[in-house]
Amino acid sequence: MFATSHGFKLRTYRAGIAAAAAIVATVALAPRADAVSPQVRSACANDYLSNCSAFKPESPETRRCMRAVGYRLSKGCISALVAAGEVSKSDIARRQASNRR
Repeated sequence: MFATSHGFKLRTYRAGIAAAAAIVATVALAPRADAVSPQVRSACANDYLSNCSAFKPESPETRRCMRAVGYRLSKGCISALVAAGEVSKSDIARRQASNRR
């Protein structure tokens, strides 16, 4: 029984990894006017999976979600978003100031 349970967990884990890879691949192959840069995709993939994976990648809902959880985003993701022009440094400073209150 343990071997079957362990095998099921391993298959479930592999399926989860495959699903995450499929999401990243979908984002990478989706040429759209509102598409994010490869740098943002790479830097923010874990943030997306942790916070906003209930929404389709690069959808308006995902953008709203990422803004809503902005205070939890990794520094690498934030830096990539600033470099890509998705958010400005003044947006970041304003948000940090409002979170301190």
